[in-house]
Amino acid sequence: MNIKNLVIVFATLFLTVNLSLAQENEEAKLREKAENWIRELNINNKEKETQATEVITTHLITVRNWHNDHPYDSVPAGINPATGQQLSELDRSIIADSAMPRSVHEALMTGLKANLDESQIEAILDKYTIGKVAFTLKGYHAIVTDLTAEEEAVILKNLKEAREIAVDFKNMKQISAIFEIYKTKNEQYLNSNGRNWRQLYKDYGKRMKAEKAKKQ
Repeated sequence: MNIKNLVIVFATLFLTVNLSLAQENEEAKLREKAENWIRELNINNKEKETQATEVITTHLITVRNWHNDHPYDSVPAGINPATGQQLSELDRSIIADSAMPRSVHEALMTGLKANLDESQIEAILDKYTIGKVAFTLKGYHAIVTDLTAEEEAVILKNLKEAREIAVDFKNMKQISAIFEIYKTKNEQYLNSNGRNWRQLYKDYGKRMKAEKAKKQ
C-alpha cells in the first residue's frame, strides 16, 4: 500500500471515529435530558424512573436520527395543495419528519403510560414542547377576556392534540409550526361560535398599546 492510500485509510478511520464519538456524546446529552425530566417528577420508584427514562431517551434518539437522515431536501420542492404557495424548507422538513413510523410515537406513549400517571405524562409532554399549551392558552384568555368554560375546553383539547403531535419533531421551529395548525383550528372554532377572531385580536392589540402608553 502506497503512502497516498495509507493517508486515505487513516483519514477515513479518523473521521469515522470522530463521528462515532460525536454521536455518542449527543446521545449522552439526550439521556441526561430524559433523566432530568424524570427526576423533576419525584416518582420515588426506581424501576419506573429507569424504565421511563429509557423510553424517553429512545424516543429522543430515534426522532433525532430520523430528522438527520431525512433532511428537508429529501422532499421534492413543490406547492402546498391547500394554499398554492411554494413549500418552504420548514414545510418540507415537517413533511419529511412526519413520515417517521407511527410506531415510534406509540412506543413513547405506551411506555409513559406504563410508568407514569396522567399528570406526570402531561408534564413530560410539556417538557418536549417547553410549556406551549399553558402559554398559548394564557394568550387566548388575554385576547378573549370572556372566554367561556366550553370554549376553553375545546381550545385546550386542540392544544393538547398539537402537543402530542409536536413531540415527534426535533426542533422548536417545527414544534411551533405544528401548534400554528391548531391555533388556526381554534380561531376557526371561535369564529363558528359567534366570535370574530380578527376583531378580538385587533382589540387586544389596542389594549396592549394603551397599557404600554400608561407605563411611559
